[in-house]
Amino acid sequence: MDNCSCGKKAVYTRKYEGNSYCSTCFKDQFEKRVKRTIREHELVGKNEVIVVGLSGGKDSSVSLALMKKIFGGRPDIRIIAVSIDEGIDNYRNKSLEVTKELTKKLGVEHYVVRFKDNLGKSIDDVMAAKTKNLNSCTFCGVFRRYLLNRAARELGATKVCTGHNMDDEAQAVLINYLKGDLKRLARMGPKPALKSSDKFVPRIKPLRDTPEKEVALYAMITRAGNYWGECPYVSGIRFEVRDFLNDVESRHSGTKFSFLRTFDAMLPVIRESASRAGLVEITECESCGEPCSGEICKVCELLDKLGVDVVSQKLVSELVK
Repeated sequence: MDNCSCGKKAVYTRKYEGNSYCSTCFKDQFEKRVKRTIREHELVGKNEVIVVGLSGGKDSSVSLALMKKIFGGRPDIRIIAVSIDEGIDNYRNKSLEVTKELTKKLGVEHYVVRFKDNLGKSIDDVMAAKTKNLNSCTFCGVFRRYLLNRAARELGATKVCTGHNMDDEAQAVLINYLKGDLKRLARMGPKPALKSSDKFVPRIKPLRDTPEKEVALYAMITRAGNYWGECPYVSGIRFEVRDFLNDVESRHSGTKFSFLRTFDAMLPVIRESASRAGLVEITECESCGEPCSGEICKVCELLDKLGVDVVSQKLVSELVK
């Protein structure tokens, strides 16, 4: 590995651009890229309340640390961390310890929202019941998004910040394409789509232009508190897609960047097509009143399969802080 341009020993080489960086220069370049993503896509404006979804992993920990570093000094911006506890013994309880340490170190307000308290079932409960045609990722993904959005809304958030990196986005694009899910493709992109419901809090992804391995290196260099464990229930097509994209990237450096940029260029056409097909129309669930695209939302459909009658109306103000 070559030395950094500053003369110091390099710790990382970006093959897709041909430059090597020492830890200090890499850290500076990383932060500049994130700031450029925020600026170019106008992800943060004035008088914002930003809820950061904090799992304790590298991506969400780095996102919170950077949002605090970039915007923590602005009196018109409030940063809040919200962690979702799915109820996975020997996994989520460990990562929550990391979230508590990090938020305390950063001086960030922190709330924990629990599946069991709000939905009546934890992921461990779901897996123990072995509900037919329902895997843990189906249940977890739907309810994590639902609870994070609701918590953000009840906290008065104007934006929800997630730790999705470039690899996550590229994988999601390809998965939705393979599944023919035009509706989900239309919702993606570097900045929130047009707000379709007052009950949806727009999402921003400041790490979207940054490769996963660079997020991991930044986390190690800055010693951002993060949990490296992997969910014991994880499964699905994402891992096959991840391995495929990683294999292509290893042989053709820069492929992931090109893939994502091409999708971004096509996104206006995708959204127009989805709109003509009536896939972006938003109604309210007849059961819980939350926004959805049909008569009954996915949350209530899954709760019905689990034998849970209604979604808890517990407010964020009642949750563990």
